[in-house]
Formats: sequence, C-alpha cells, structure tokens
Amino acid sequence: MAAPRLPRPHRFDAYVALAGLLGGLLLWGMGLATRPKGEPIVLFPGPWPLLVPLVVIAGCELMRRAAPRTALLTATAALTLDTLTQGSLATLVMYTDVMYAAVLYGTPASARRIPWITGLLSVVATVASYAAWRVPEALLIGAGVAIVSFAPASTGLIVRNHRDAAEAARLRAEQTALLAEMDRVQAVGAERARMARELHDMVANHLSAIAIHSTAALSLDDPDTTRQALGVIRENSVEGLAEMRRLIGILRDAGAGTEPSAAPTLDGLGALVDTARANGLDVTLRAGHDGSLPAPVELAAYRIVQESLTNALKHAGPGPVVVALAQRDGSLAITVTSPYGERDAPRAPGSGAGLVGMRERATLLRGTLEAGPEDAPDGKIWAVRATLPTVEGDPA
Repeated sequence: MAAPRLPRPHRFDAYVALAGLLGGLLLWGMGLATRPKGEPIVLFPGPWPLLVPLVVIAGCELMRRAAPRTALLTATAALTLDTLTQGSLATLVMYTDVMYAAVLYGTPASARRIPWITGLLSVVATVASYAAWRVPEALLIGAGVAIVSFAPASTGLIVRNHRDAAEAARLRAEQTALLAEMDRVQAVGAERARMARELHDMVANHLSAIAIHSTAALSLDDPDTTRQALGVIRENSVEGLAEMRRLIGILRDAGAGTEPSAAPTLDGLGALVDTARANGLDVTLRAGHDGSLPAPVELAAYRIVQESLTNALKHAGPGPVVVALAQRDGSLAITVTSPYGERDAPRAPGSGAGLVGMRERATLLRGTLEAGPEDAPDGKIWAVRATLPTVEGDPA
C-alpha cells in the first residue's frame, strides 16, 4: 500500500519558509543568539544545535496552510528544543507565524480552542513564574509566553472572523441579487400576462367584429349591406382605439408617489436632483412650468434632464450644475449646464448613445436639441438645450 502523499505547499508559504530559513542562517552566521551559554536552561550550548529547530520550524512554514495543525504541533516541539539551546530569534518569529496560520487556516474547532489554550498557558506561566521566584521580573516570563503564543493566536482569530464575515456578506449579496433577479423575472412575466389579458379583453372583440363585417362587405354586392357593415366596422374601430388608448394610459400611469416610475413626470425632478446630489453633483433646479403639460412632453423632458445629469456625473469637471425649465410660447425650454474641462475624479467611459437618445426624443415631439461646449463668464461649460412643443397635434 502506497504511503499517503503530503499536501503540496502553497507558493507563498514556500517564500515565507525560505525567507525565515535564510534570516536564521544569517543570524547564525553572525553568531547572534537570544541566550548566553551560561544560562541554566541552556542544555545544548554552541552554534550548531541552533540549526536543528531552525530547519524544522522552517519546514513547518511550508505546511502553515496545507496542514496547519500538524505544522503547529511540530513547531511547538521545535520551539521547545530551541529553548534548550542558546535560541534563535528567527525560530521564535517563525513560530508566531505558524501559530497565527494555525488559527487562520485551521478547522473552526482549532480556531476556537487555540486562543483559549494559549491564553491559559500564558496565565499559568505568569502565576507559576512569580510563585517560584517572587520577583517582579518573573512576570516577564508570562508576558513572553503571551507574546509568542496568545498574541498571534488572537490576531489570527480576529482576521479569520473578519474574513468569514466578509465571505458571509458576499454570499448574502449574491443570494440577494439572485432573489432580486428571480423577482424581476416573475414580475415581468406577471406584467406580460396582465397586459395580454387586458389586450385580449379590450381589443379582441372589436377586431373580431371588424374582420367579420369586412368579410361580409367584400363578399356581398349589396349597397345597403355594405353600408351597414362599414358602419359596424367604424363603430368597432373607434371603440377599439379608445380601449387601446385607455390601456396605454394605464401602462403609462406613474402612480401617486414622488419617485420616478415607468412613466415619470416632471414632479419627480426633485427626487432625481436629490439623487444626483447624493452622487456628488452640485445641482441647482430652476423649474418654471405650470404642471399642465402633455404626458409625452413630461416624459421626454424628464428623460433629457436625467440623461444630462448622468453625463454630468460621468464627464463634467468640478463646479455647479444648473437645470432650468421654462414654459413659454407653447413650448417647454430645457437647459442643463455643467462645467466643461478636466475633472479630478476618474472619467467614466461613454458610448455617445445618450445624446442620440435625447435628440430622438426631441425629434419625435417635433422639438429640437443642441448639446456642446459654450463660453461662459466663469469658463467653458457644457450645455444641453432642448425645446419641446407643449401643444398636442391631431392623433394619427
């Protein structure tokens, strides 16, 4: 039976192990140790015994992420051996990293237990040292144990908790986005079904009557019958057109709220400007209309202002943005000005489709729209100027 293969170390862990080993060898070559030969705890004096725990704990760094529990147990044994020598600072530092990694990358049970165990060991070391020597300096032994074990374990637990919280937040965000998309799809399906029912109930009957009487008028060579059929066709077509207009009016209803909806009106400009201010624009709204505008004009004006503010947010330089609406001579004049020039914040990419869409909205209402840089007393500005007729034409 083949022996189980050891887990492959992470590349970063290999770099950490190599750096710790090279640092320890440099200190060893310089003859630097943490304890002199004459201390009672030093059972293996001399420079060569330092290399054994140094190499072992460097190998533990290779397993700090792949096998954190095994690495910690082995590193603890290596640190114990290092304590019996003159000691290497690199071995001590690498042990704190192995302790930190054991909590951060280990199992949830290990992450909970290791800080408690190291904290208890720190307290026991402090109490036992002071009870043995009865001098204040003995408290430093417990502090040293806490620095080497409890501090990195606590740090690893804090980082792990933050990491788990961030991961949980990311998963919740993904689930929320998925649920929102499912709700959107369901809402679209339900709205389409409602529209289909409304169309069938309102229009199908009239169209069926028109089809039947038009067939009769074409197949019968009787002036009275033809005239009667044409009368029925006209009556049903007028009623069907009225029902269709009523359905369109229902679909375009903005509701009683102030927030812009599927068919927004100019009453929602305040909320739109507040949103632009919240996004960082210095917007001033100057509205001069009486509020009795045709629905298509209000929709087009709202969308033009909305797109102009969006372009200002993406491309304008620092400074005030002014939105002005004025109703005069049977038309609604819309002007949106913003600073033109370099900006401090990163510039968002644009496709140019916004200006095309605004011109199309104005053209559909037989209005005009111009956009481009202009000279102003305070410097260059980007101005969007639109004129929309407020008198409805005859229905087509």
